Amino acid sequence: MIKVYLVDDHPFVLQGLKAFLSTHEEIDIVGEASTGKDALTDIKRKNPEIAIVDLHLPDMTGVKLTQEILSTIPCIQIIVLSSFCEDDEVIAAIDAGALSYLMKDSPPQKLIEAIFAAKEGEPVLHPRIAKKLMKRVTKKKALIEPLTSREKDVLLHLSKGKSNKAIGKALFISDKTVKTHVSNILRKLNVKDRTQAAIKAIEENLIRR
Repeated sequence: MIKVYLVDDHPFVLQGLKAFLSTHEEIDIVGEASTGKDALTDIKRKNPEIAIVDLHLPDMTGVKLTQEILSTIPCIQIIVLSSFCEDDEVIAAIDAGALSYLMKDSPPQKLIEAIFAAKEGEPVLHPRIAKKLMKRVTKKKALIEPLTSREKDVLLHLSKGKSNKAIGKALFISDKTVKTHVSNILRKLNVKDRTQAAIKAIEENLIRR
């Protein structure tokens, strides 16, 4: 039997999930909660193998709940089941440690598939979620070579809108050297201009502001 815990603040969804999953002999619904606080307390007691978590709860986000659960029970697998697929929420949930991410409009059988896959540590993603993650991977791969320490210094000043001359003065290097560094930065970040470089630097935390 696979011990599963349900977390959702909508009674209709919670009862529907429970009724559907309970029809499967190999799935044991060991508990349910409608708030993050109740879920944390109950999950610590019942120690399920898998938790199916909604992202929007009345007292905390599903991302926060995922982090809290995994800090207590690292071996548990989290399946996010949500109506939302905003980029920031998707990435935050995966970064927090969620294994799978399904939308509530997914075919019911997909959730069963995700539960059995989670038992083996394998992820299952809704197509829209998989597409978002692929885009993220593609962006990360765009950094052809790591930036040198000096290039990061130049990039920091560049992101503040400074000219080559101003950057050179701040770093005690020549305008020509700054120009070379900027050229290398654009190539390594795979961007066309200084503005794109600054935006990418901030989005991917390449510099500290």
